[in-house]
Amino acid sequence: MQHTPNILVIRRRYLGDIVLLGSLLRSLKAHWPAARVTALVEKPYGEILALNPDVDSVLALPARRLEWPGFLRRLRRAGFTHVIDIDNTEKTALVARASGAAFRVALHHGDHPLKLRSMYTHAVYDPGEQHEARPITEYYLKALEPLAVPVAGREVRLVPREADMAYWRRFVGARGRVLLVHPGSRSPARIWPMERFAAVCDRVQDDLGAQVVLVGGPGERRLLSEIRGLAHTHVLAVDDPPSLSRFAALARVSSALLCHDSGPMHVAAAVRTPVIALYGSQNPVLFRPHGEGHTQVIPSQPCAPCVAPDACVPGDSYRTFCVRQVTVDRVFADVRKTLGSKDYRDRG
Repeated sequence: MQHTPNILVIRRRYLGDIVLLGSLLRSLKAHWPAARVTALVEKPYGEILALNPDVDSVLALPARRLEWPGFLRRLRRAGFTHVIDIDNTEKTALVARASGAAFRVALHHGDHPLKLRSMYTHAVYDPGEQHEARPITEYYLKALEPLAVPVAGREVRLVPREADMAYWRRFVGARGRVLLVHPGSRSPARIWPMERFAAVCDRVQDDLGAQVVLVGGPGERRLLSEIRGLAHTHVLAVDDPPSLSRFAALARVSSALLCHDSGPMHVAAAVRTPVIALYGSQNPVLFRPHGEGHTQVIPSQPCAPCVAPDACVPGDSYRTFCVRQVTVDRVFADVRKTLGSKDYRDRG
């Protein structure tokens, strides 16, 4: 085995899951400063890892069958010595084995048996109750155990480009408080009503004198237009969805982010911007925003009465509408507290 490790970390998706690899990647680099660390992700998520100083390169998982032969040749030629597979799928197990790495670690948890155990040299299991009771970053760090790599810290860090931040400073204004609002979510059931977002935007601008900026991802223009149409104050909006790296820069120059429990939440937390995150019935511990100074707006459980009895699917957090319990007054109070906090003023 080479003296200098050449490490492949596999986490195909999603945005927040990939951002939260930060403390695992930091520990690998702290233990082996000369190591080369490559992340294997689906193509849309590769860009965000360019902002992680502990990632040397990114491989994109093929999206089409015709791409696989060339990908496997590149994988083998890369000469990986270690593979850490966090995904626990048959496809990633085969990728791990095809890499030729002598040291191959897989993670699995709860009721999810390990796929293709023979493809790995080591397996790490996280019991279900323990897995659900801690941040997902602690699960990732368990992959270090077979490598005898100590945990170097639990920071999750992205470093936006200065040119991108300079651009957004001109857009939002160099002075004053800026509340960035991202109203989208992968799950329609987890989306807070647009009229409530509009009401918070009005109160933030009228009562706090802060500027509100709306931003969304691909396919979320309708949400931004709806909020602007319902708001009574002038709300800025980023009309074209920014790239992930440019969104990170926009979050960094903003005073705070109001959003759902989502990938953008984790990006903002990783650039040290306080977040006010809206939750429904999902686990508020497992994927909480990493770091200090964040606010989780969590409705009481179970809903009594249910806010959407004809649509909710109890037990499926992607199909429950509990976020609709959250009131405008509660969210505005949390935004006001965040914008006035010492943590915000001192974040630099």
